[in-house]
Amino acid sequence: MHYYRYSNAEVSCWYKYLLFSYNIVFWLAGVAFLAAGLWAWSEKGVLSDLTKVTGLHGLDPVVLVLVVGIVMFTLGFAGCVGALRENICLLKFFCGTIVFIFLLEMAVAAMAFLFQDWVRDRVKEFFENNIKSYRDDIDLQNIIDSLQRINHCCGAQGPEDWDFNIYFDCKSESKSREKCGVPFSCCIPDPAQKVVNTQCGYDIRKKSKSQWDDQIFVKGCIHALEAWLPRNIYIVAGVFIAISLLQIFGIFLARTLISDIEAVKASNAF
Repeated sequence: MHYYRYSNAEVSCWYKYLLFSYNIVFWLAGVAFLAAGLWAWSEKGVLSDLTKVTGLHGLDPVVLVLVVGIVMFTLGFAGCVGALRENICLLKFFCGTIVFIFLLEMAVAAMAFLFQDWVRDRVKEFFENNIKSYRDDIDLQNIIDSLQRINHCCGAQGPEDWDFNIYFDCKSESKSREKCGVPFSCCIPDPAQKVVNTQCGYDIRKKSKSQWDDQIFVKGCIHALEAWLPRNIYIVAGVFIAISLLQIFGIFLARTLISDIEAVKASNAF
């Protein structure tokens, strides 16, 4: 976007400070994410032994928080300083990164729609890998428990997926008390119980499958999420559109400010 300006051209303060305000929110959010991630790592002792990150076979949720924090902090900083200092390089970096993220989101959405079987297999593989690491990371454990409890599901495709975890594996030689069981988040809650029974899943898979229905959720979480998506398609679409509009607005502000700065420099050259 380029404008033709007269000799008295000047950078619009409106776009300049609107872009600054837009980015200060990103920068502060990035600081908050980074602070939360580093605090979580310090609580788990990762900061004193970084090998714990590579030793985890599943996903450490804190890594995701830190990556999001770094991206938001970097973009917010580039946008804020670029707007205040009228620095074209920083503004182009900010704008280009937002465009890249926007296109990446479009590509992921298209792949999820066009290659549903491939995506389903990757999600299944991802979930199974995290089941293996269920007892290795408390944050991962809490996320899996929340997912199973909220969606009334158990395992990726069913309770038998918990054989992927050494502590719950029925065929394992481990003497774990949880052997041939499932986590408590797989259990059907008893309204009469005010205290969560964390041992409700012990030995449940030693019983016949006909007895499972009354005690645990037998539906896999992949099937539960596939059923959840059509019921909440308008919410998902609304969130996606809102994020896209915010990104487009940021790109518009950055490109407009860049055009203003270039027009002023061009008018001053004559």
